[in-house]
Amino acid sequence: MKIGIFGGSFNPPHNMHKLIALRLIELNLVDKVIFVPTGNRYDKKDLVDAKYRYDMVKIICNYHKRLEVSDFEIRNNLVFTYQTLDYFREKYKNDEILFIIGADNLSELYTWNRYEYLLKSYKFLVIKRQGENIDNLLKKYNYNSNIIITNIDMNDISSTKIREMIKNQDKEVCNYIDKNVFMYILINRLYLKPASYLL
Repeated sequence: MKIGIFGGSFNPPHNMHKLIALRLIELNLVDKVIFVPTGNRYDKKDLVDAKYRYDMVKIICNYHKRLEVSDFEIRNNLVFTYQTLDYFREKYKNDEILFIIGADNLSELYTWNRYEYLLKSYKFLVIKRQGENIDNLLKKYNYNSNIIITNIDMNDISSTKIREMIKNQDKEVCNYIDKNVFMYILINRLYLKPASYLL
């Protein structure tokens, strides 16, 4: 079995995250996808508590047998990707572990802890983003045979944009996130300005 590990802050998770996972399965690049939200030590602006982010990812995985969410990085408060991938390789000894990243992350991969080890040890499934020159990015790495450019393009939606839409009470945000995630955000008053509401 080929297992795709999809790491990120998922702050919040949006429709494109789910679409990427399902498309990778449809293309037979992976047999299932495990989402791995980062822990609270991850240094990112406006990052809500990991409990909420885990719950929201769990919502988007509901009713999809090939989509799962793991709290591994949350429980262990880890910051290094190689630790996460090594954990899943040990857990699924008879399966192949692949890491799912956006092309924007590929451009910064050389700054990651033990990035050469990662490239030697794992295959990377790269999701294209608008404005990224993939050929130039690949020239940075000696082990690019493990870098697989997928036939999937990310649109310009991002968690940052969604947070801004929520703060600005823009109801168009419902076009970009799962309706149950949206309700969860409202109930728990995530990303909202004080005394603001969206209903």
